[in-house]
Amino acid sequence: MLQRTSNERAILVTGALGQIGSELVPLLQRRYGIDNIIASDLRRPARCAANKVRHEALDCTDDQAILNAVRRHNIGTIYHLAAMLSATAEREPQIAWRLNMGGLHNVLEAARQYGCRVFFPSTIGAFGPSTPREQTPQITIQRPTTLYGVTKVAGELLCDYYASRYGIDTRGLRLPGVISYKTAPGGGTTDYAIEMFHYAVRGETYPCFLTDHTRLDFMYMPDVLRAILTLMEADEHRLRYRNAYNVTAMSLTPSQIAVEIRKHVPRFSVSYKIDPARQAIADAWPNSLDDSAARIDWGWRPTFALPDMTKHMLQQLSSSSRRTRHHRLQSAAHQ
Repeated sequence: MLQRTSNERAILVTGALGQIGSELVPLLQRRYGIDNIIASDLRRPARCAANKVRHEALDCTDDQAILNAVRRHNIGTIYHLAAMLSATAEREPQIAWRLNMGGLHNVLEAARQYGCRVFFPSTIGAFGPSTPREQTPQITIQRPTTLYGVTKVAGELLCDYYASRYGIDTRGLRLPGVISYKTAPGGGTTDYAIEMFHYAVRGETYPCFLTDHTRLDFMYMPDVLRAILTLMEADEHRLRYRNAYNVTAMSLTPSQIAVEIRKHVPRFSVSYKIDPARQAIADAWPNSLDDSAARIDWGWRPTFALPDMTKHMLQQLSSSSRRTRHHRLQSAAHQ
């Protein structure tokens, strides 16, 4: 089938209720118009959210459902975010393979048939223990030891194949741990960082499942969203790597995050109850990434470092906690 231009065609976001999708969808709505964004997930959003979003209940492992949705909504760009994350995927590897690989293949096939552009997020989990751990290069050995990592490496290569074989405009980022306040942690190894902020706001001791000196790369959600849109809007002729650009903002340990939180919440404390499975995953990942290719090719620059991210996270979570308490008090008063 002849490919069509994606100009003036709708945008489909899979996994739209997940950590990134829940914040990417409103951003895309503001940028391209509410009616031009189709948010899809296995489950339906709450009624209040559904009023503002064109939602499609969609199982990415159903190839015909993907094709039907792309055709019915005249989709020109797909942000494919539906995936099972690292720790969860290790518990259910067969399901993770079907979702992570089968879902991506179905999306790419729909893109091939209907001429769509595709964004596919990869991860630091695509690296393994044989990868250089400090300033991990853009091009290096990738031998991950988790099913999640295997699917991401295979996904990078599959996107490259569809780009070279069929001319599909596929693009992607290797994201580090993503820190955000709007959604609950979703089963990733780096989710400890998000949990620390939630415990701090509640005044509780956080039981960290990684050692205090485990170093991993992170980005704050506003930088993640900006990186995605900047890449998708970049001139394709400037993209040397296209499907797997290293991007990062901060290389952090649990103890560093705890020290920064205590500047705002002095009584915050952390106990260390190591989860061997998740510790093994973290130990196989890079300590820091070299993202110079993204900086050179499409002008990537992070804006949030640990101090300003910590302040903003605590402000937002504290405000949300106050609103929740207020609503509970109001509900109790009317009962």
